[in-house]
Amino acid sequence: MHVDDAAPSALPGTATAAPGHSRQEPGWVRHAIAWHVYPLGAVGAEPLCPPGDPQDPDSSAGLVADEHRLARLVPWLDHLITLGANVLLLGPVFHSMSHGYDTVDYYHVDPRLGTNEDLKVLIDQAHARGIRVVLDGVFNHTGIEHPSFAGLAQSGPRSPEAGMYRLSWPEGSWAPGAAPSDYARFEGQEWLPELDHTSPDVVEMVSEVMEHWCALGVDGWRLDAAYAVPPAFWTQVLPRLRSRFPEVYVFGEVIHGDYAQVVTDSGMDSVTQYELWQAVWHGLAEENFYELDWCLGRHAHLLPVFVPVTFLGNHDTTRIASALGCRPGGARRLAHAVALLMTLPGTPVIYYGDEEGLEGVKEERLGGDDAVRPALPAEPWSRQPALPTGQRPGAEVEDLYRQLIALRRRLSWLHDAEVTTVHLDNRLLSLRLAPRAKEPGGQDAGTSPTSVVLALSLEEHEAWLPTRGAHTVLATDRQAPAPRAERDGVVLPPCGWAVLG
Repeated sequence: MHVDDAAPSALPGTATAAPGHSRQEPGWVRHAIAWHVYPLGAVGAEPLCPPGDPQDPDSSAGLVADEHRLARLVPWLDHLITLGANVLLLGPVFHSMSHGYDTVDYYHVDPRLGTNEDLKVLIDQAHARGIRVVLDGVFNHTGIEHPSFAGLAQSGPRSPEAGMYRLSWPEGSWAPGAAPSDYARFEGQEWLPELDHTSPDVVEMVSEVMEHWCALGVDGWRLDAAYAVPPAFWTQVLPRLRSRFPEVYVFGEVIHGDYAQVVTDSGMDSVTQYELWQAVWHGLAEENFYELDWCLGRHAHLLPVFVPVTFLGNHDTTRIASALGCRPGGARRLAHAVALLMTLPGTPVIYYGDEEGLEGVKEERLGGDDAVRPALPAEPWSRQPALPTGQRPGAEVEDLYRQLIALRRRLSWLHDAEVTTVHLDNRLLSLRLAPRAKEPGGQDAGTSPTSVVLALSLEEHEAWLPTRGAHTVLATDRQAPAPRAERDGVVLPPCGWAVLG
C-alpha cells in the first residue's frame, strides 16, 4: 500500500534455485504468470466497512456479508485460463476499516466481500482449474479498530497487547478509558498503528495467521509494505511457515533500496521490481531506451540472488495505458511494454484490466486510487456481446497478451534468462535473451537451447535493427505489416515490435 490510500472518513513441488541464492523458490513459480485483482474494488464494495458483527445476520455488516460478493470473482477464473495466467493474486481480503490495508480481523473475510466460506470456495475453484492463489498479508501495521489496539484504552500499558505496538505511555499518563496517543503511525496515518516487530507476540500472531490460511489452501503471500518491516522479523516467521508448507511462495512489496540484500536478509523468495516498472513506462513514454538499458543491467545483477516480481502496474499506480497514452503516439507503445513484461526475466504479474487496455490515473488525494481499482463486470470481457460497430475495444489488447503469454509459457527459461543488448539508441532497442548457463552443482535453467531477440522501434517510419540473424517471427503486432528479414537483422514497421528466433 502507499501513503495516499483512501482513509476512513471517521476514526474510531520441486524447488529450483536462482544461482547463488540459498533459498530455493518453489518449482511452480518458474512457470507462474499472475493476475492481480483488488477484490474490494472488483466487487464494487462500499468505501467503509459497515458497522456491527459480521457474524450477526441482522447487523449492517452481516447483511452485507450475506451478499457473498466474492463469488463474483469465480467466473473470472476462466478468464485467467483463456488469458494463459495460472496464479490469482488477491489484494486484501481480511476484515478491515476501509481500503483493506487497515485490518481489523486477520481470521475473517471482510463482510463487504462475504464470508470465509466464500473465500474457500474461490480457492477450491481456482485449484480445480490449476490456478494457485496468493493472498495479500498486511503485517506492518493494523487498523486502529483491531481489537489488540482498540482494547488498549481499557487494558493499559501493562497488557500484552501494548507490547505488540510501537508506542510509548509516559508514566502516570494512563487511566481506564484513555487510549494511547504517542504511537508509531505507518507513513503518518493515525488510523494505521505500526506493529512492534521485535515482539514475540507479533511473531506468533503473524506466524499463526499465515499458517492458518495456508492450511486452507493458500499457495503464497504478498507481504504489504515489506520495506517498512525489519528483514530480521521474517527470519523468525518464514522458516516456521515453510516447515509446514514447503511449497509456499512469499514475496515482499519493496519500492526502493537494495533488493538483493532485502531478500538475503529476510529469507523472502522475491520482492517487487519497481525500478524496472518505472524504467519500462518511462523509457517508452520519454523515448529513452538508455534508461531501460541501464536498469536492465541492475536487473541482471539480481538474478544470481533471486528472480524479481515484474509488473506494468498495480493498485497503487497509474495504469500503463494511461501512463503511455498521455504522450503523442503513446497508445501504440502499449504493446512494447507488454512484450518487455513477457520476455524479460522475472515472475510477471498482470494487473486486472490491463489486459483489456483499461485506463486509470492515480491522483494524489483522498480516494485518488479509485480510478485504478474499478469494479469488474459480471462476466469476463470475452463473453460479452460485440458492439454494434464490431469488435469490443479491448479485444486487440487481450489478443496481444494471449499471444505473448503463450510464447512465454513455451519458453520457460525466460524466467531467469540472460539478457544481452544487441542495439541501443533512444528509439531503437534489440535484446537477445538466452537460457542461463548451467551452474556448477545446480540445475539447467532451461531445456531448450533456443535464444530469442526482442526488437522494439519507436520510430514513425520503418526501421532496421540487428538481430544476430534471428529472422523467424515468434510474436508481433498482427494488425501491422509483418517484419521482414534484411541482412542479419529485421525491418520493423512504424512503431513496430517483434520477438524473433
